[in-house]
Amino acid sequence: MQYKRILLKLSGEALMGDLNYGIDPQRLKEYAEDIKAIIDLKIEVAIVIGGGNIFRGVAGASMGMDRVQADYMGMLATTINGLALQSALEEKGIYTRLQNAIEMDKIAEPFIRRRAVRHLEKGRVVIFSGGTGNPYFTTDTAATLRAIEIEADVILKGTRVDGVYNADPEKDSTAVKYDRLSFREAYEKGLNIMDMTAFTLSEENKLPILVFDMNTRGNLLRVVSGENIGTLVHN
Repeated sequence: MQYKRILLKLSGEALMGDLNYGIDPQRLKEYAEDIKAIIDLKIEVAIVIGGGNIFRGVAGASMGMDRVQADYMGMLATTINGLALQSALEEKGIYTRLQNAIEMDKIAEPFIRRRAVRHLEKGRVVIFSGGTGNPYFTTDTAATLRAIEIEADVILKGTRVDGVYNADPEKDSTAVKYDRLSFREAYEKGLNIMDMTAFTLSEENKLPILVFDMNTRGNLLRVVSGENIGTLVHN
C-alpha cells in the first residue's frame, strides 16, 4: 500500500447525495463501504467532515448573523455529520471513535492527540468533528491541523470532481486536469484547492494533498493502492 495512515477530508455537501439538504442514507452507506474496503487492508483512517449540508457559518454571517455564533453552529453541524458517519461505519462492523474539538462528553470524546493516535494504531477509525473548535477556521484547516498532529502520510480530499482543473470542469468543457502540482504552482495559478490557511499549513509541514472523486465507487481503494487518479499536490 502507498499509505499507512491517511486523513480523509469529506465535504458536508457530499452527504446530501441527490437531496437538496441533509443526509442521504444511500450516500452514507456507500461511503462506509468504501472506507471499510481500505480498513480491511489495515490502513489507519482518520476523517474530518464538513457541515455544509446542514449549516455553513460563512453563509449565516452573510445573512447578518454574528460570525462567531454562525461558526459555532457550523461546528455543531459537523458533529451531526460525524455521528451519522460513525453510525454508518459501525453498521459495517468497523470500530470507531468520534472526537470533538468542543467538549460534548455525552456523545464524543474530547480531542486528545495521543488518544487519537492510539485508536488509529488499534485499527479504529477516528472521526474528528467540531472543526478546530474556534470560529473563523474552516474544516479544511481542521483537516490539515489534525493530519499534521496525527502524522498522517497524506490528506485525501474527497470531492465530486476527479481532480484539480485549470477551470471549473462542470462549467467549462475545455478545462484541463492536472495529475501533479507543486504547492507553489497551485499558488501561482490561483487554484482553489483548500483555503489559504490549510494550504499553507500543508506546504510548511510537507504534507501532500490528493484531490479525487469520492463519489465514484472504489476510488478510495484505488487511491490508497497507488493508482494514478486524482491530482497530487506536493512540495
